[in-house]
Formats: sequence, C-alpha cells, structure tokens
Amino acid sequence: MRIHFIAIGGSAMHNLAIALHKKGYQISGSDDVIFEPAKSRLDKYGLLPAEMGWGESRISTDLDAVILGMHARIDNPELLKAQELGVKIYSYPEYIYEQSKNKLRVVIGGSHGKTTITSMILHVLNHYKRDFDYLVGAQLAGFETMVKVTEEAPVMIIEGDEYLSSPIDRRPKFHLYKANVAVISGIAWDHINVFPTYADYTLQFDKFIDTIEPNGTLIYCKADADLNEIVTQSKANVSKIAYAIPAHEIRKGITYLLPEETALKIFGDHNLMNLNAAKLVCKQLDISEKEFDAAISSFTGAAKRLEVISADELTNVYKDFAHSPSKLKATIDAVKAQFTNRKLVACIELHTFSSLNKDFLKEYTGAMDKADEAIVFIDIKSFEQKRMEPFSEDDVQQAFANPKLKFFNDAAKLKAYLLSLNYRDANLLMMSSGNYAGFDLPELAAALEK
Repeated sequence: MRIHFIAIGGSAMHNLAIALHKKGYQISGSDDVIFEPAKSRLDKYGLLPAEMGWGESRISTDLDAVILGMHARIDNPELLKAQELGVKIYSYPEYIYEQSKNKLRVVIGGSHGKTTITSMILHVLNHYKRDFDYLVGAQLAGFETMVKVTEEAPVMIIEGDEYLSSPIDRRPKFHLYKANVAVISGIAWDHINVFPTYADYTLQFDKFIDTIEPNGTLIYCKADADLNEIVTQSKANVSKIAYAIPAHEIRKGITYLLPEETALKIFGDHNLMNLNAAKLVCKQLDISEKEFDAAISSFTGAAKRLEVISADELTNVYKDFAHSPSKLKATIDAVKAQFTNRKLVACIELHTFSSLNKDFLKEYTGAMDKADEAIVFIDIKSFEQKRMEPFSEDDVQQAFANPKLKFFNDAAKLKAYLLSLNYRDANLLMMSSGNYAGFDLPELAAALEK
C-alpha cells in the first residue's frame, strides 16, 4: 500500500504514519512545519519530508490513499490535486476504522478522562501480554508509539475524540469508529468554536451512542446527571452499564482500593472513576477484577496527567494537562484531598480558543476555589494570534468568582511570583495543554523555596 499523509507532523498523524510504516506500507508525507518530538520520530523511520511545504507533485494516481490531517486547509494544493485525480482521501479516524473494521473495537469517549482510561486499559492488557491494537492521545511508558495497527490483533482500543475529523469531514472523530464496546466518561462543554452551545455539544454524545454496533455495550459514568439523562432516553440497542467511584481509603498520601487494600500510584476521585471504567472494559475483554487490580497497581498515569516533576517530604510539584473547567476542578480537588495538610499553589495556563472566549470564561466559576493560591496565566500573544480581545485581571477574577485569584500575562513576572512563595508543606500544580509558559519545570521545581 502507498499512503501519503497531508500534514504528517500532527500528534496522531505522525504516529499513524509510523504504525503503517511498521506494518510494511510505503509512506510519504508533507507539512508546512513539524515540531518535536514528531520531527525526530519521523526522521528515525525515514519518514521526515525532505522539504517543508506543499507540492502537487507529491500526489499521483500511483497512491492507494491520502490521509488528511486536521491542520491542513481546504485549499491545500495537495488535497485539491488528490480530489482532481480521484485518489481516495481519508481522515485519520476513517482510516483507523478501515484498519480495525474486522476487529472488536473499544472506543473511549467523554469530555475528560479519555486518555487516562485508555492508558489504564492498555497497561492492563500489556501486563497480561494480550495482543491488541490501539490509538491513544499521550505517550505511555512501555509503548513506543501512540498508535499500533496490525493484521493479527483481535481487538483495538481507541481513544475517541469528539473534535472534527478533517477540514473536509465535519463529523466528530468518535462517530466514525462504530464501537462494539463504548465508554462515556462524562460531558463538560468544550470546543466552543465548533459547538457554539452546550446543546450542540451534548448532541454529539447522543449521536455517538447511536453509532455503537447493535447489541454492543455502553459503559458510562452515573455521577454525570446530563449524561445519565442522555443514556436513559437513548433507544439504541445496547447494554448499558453505569460506574461510580470505587470503595477506597487514603493513608499517608497513598490511595488503597478496598476491600483488598490494593495500593495505587494514582489518586483523586476522577482517576478512581477512570479506573472503574477501565475495569469494566477489561471485564468485557475477559480480565477478572482480581487480575485487573493486580495489574493496575503498577500504573503510574499517562504523560502530563498529574505527572510528578519532583517530590520530597515537604513539597510535590506536578504538571497536568488540565485546561477545561471540569478538568481543572477535578485536578485541584484531587491534590487537595490527597494532601490535606499541605497548602496548594495551583497555576493554570489558558490558551485554547474556548478558554480565551469571554462568553465561555464564566464556565470556570468556582473551578479553583480549593486552591490556597489560585493563579491564572495567559500569554498576551495568545490573544494576538487568535485575534481576540485580551482579558483583564478583573475579567478573570469575576469569571472564576475568586477575588483572591492572581492573574499574569507576562511569563517572567509569573515565574518571579512563583519563586517568591514558600513551599514548605506545600504542593505546586502547573496545569496547561500548552507549554507551561515556556518554563523548564524541573528547573523551576529545583529552585522553589522550602
């Protein structure tokens, strides 16, 4: 098979390109700019384009297919050439389905927790040396790539994103996978640029349930009232299994699953609910509860999900991918509940289109209330790049309903403030789906005053 990737440098795209290369396919690709780690990883497999930019000459009828990345525009010259020549064009979720249509497909959806639930399932399957394919949204310990596709694996575990599939396919990605086993972790409005109202957004999850194969299984979080209503009203021909927080206790900063008192390396109510979702999926894959607990005890978390940067007897420093209101609140609540005797300094970088929208900002009301020091950072350049009106400190404090909240739009001033605080018996939580204001977090952690 000869496959060409338009916008090969994307996170999912370059991983799929490598996976298909390993499968023996002949892969080419193009992009206007490719950042690390995609650049080095593509180069390792001989897949890095010799020149950046787009060119019609890369497209010919010799290609079996083109895979179109979300980063490309609808007037991309390579896309236009492929359309002119009648070359088959796939979005990457379409192609993932093409590669898995003869397998059992497990699709993990939801506004939060998708990556963690998927990662937990992969960890357990890997522990028992099961053969499986996968698509996950983070780099995991023990897994070289974020995508694996083979002929032999009988099952594929897919993280199902609700964002659009490609510039010419406006369907949410998770609608294309046709799950046999599906998970919905919860619903919290996101992607306001695509789904301008909450009703538009929740509708996508209703439709997702309808895409589950007949007689399939839906596993869902019963703590989410809106999700419960959608599931209850759904007429889809599927089995419905609800989950909640499992029995557990916290002792000296460590969470134990009950009744067996299995010690975990993760913590927080949101992660415990994620764990229960993963356990129910694994049960569908013939892994018992006892086997699951034994394997999950060594799970340390997905990259950037409450990832420990440094830890000692006085202070822990974490980085986390939290950026939406629900993720922000869940992460802060988790750290405070785990370390009740420590002060929490929590810093969120807002940079997504939704979070920089003044109408959406009020969704963050109360999200940082449990932090002892609540800090919001927005790089002023983010507003300029997105051509949006900047927020003032008063805008942010009112939206978060937190008059004590500190606001910074200058990275140097933020760093100086963080370093001015005393972290004796305190934790620092840095949250962003971006680059954490460009800080070297290990360097910052080492410089904190105890």
